[in-house]
Amino acid sequence: MSAHASSYYDILIAGSGGAGLSLALHLADNYSVGVLSKFALTECSTYYAQGGISAVFDDQHDSIESHIEDTLIAGAGLCDPEIVRLTVARGRENIEWLRKQGVHFTEEHTAGGGKQLHLNREGGHSHRRIVHTDDATGKAVSLSLIDRARASEH
Repeated sequence: MSAHASSYYDILIAGSGGAGLSLALHLADNYSVGVLSKFALTECSTYYAQGGISAVFDDQHDSIESHIEDTLIAGAGLCDPEIVRLTVARGRENIEWLRKQGVHFTEEHTAGGGKQLHLNREGGHSHRRIVHTDDATGKAVSLSLIDRARASEH
């Protein structure tokens, strides 16, 4: 990826939020990718998101089906069930991908002396499945993806 306005790109992505930067990073190994932003790269909804990201991490007490059901109920009939299923089913792997990009989610110590992701429970969820970075998850995601994108510039 490159920040030069006069450069040639195979792919140009409009938007520097989580979706745009994630796509850019997924494509950067095979294509020349540019990211457009009206202002600073941090001027996006992702940066200002405070809550967290939901995924099933407690396979013993939670399930993909429960997460899907919670999402459809909270969506009040406005959600496409196929898209909800796809999104929920990939939640855990996407959070793991974000961690590989440098996002440091809040962790807690386990009884055995190790660490695990700290999971919150937020509105609409029947289980603790919200990973977060204190109360600034979006900022942590945004800054990590920006750092990763800048590191991949050619």
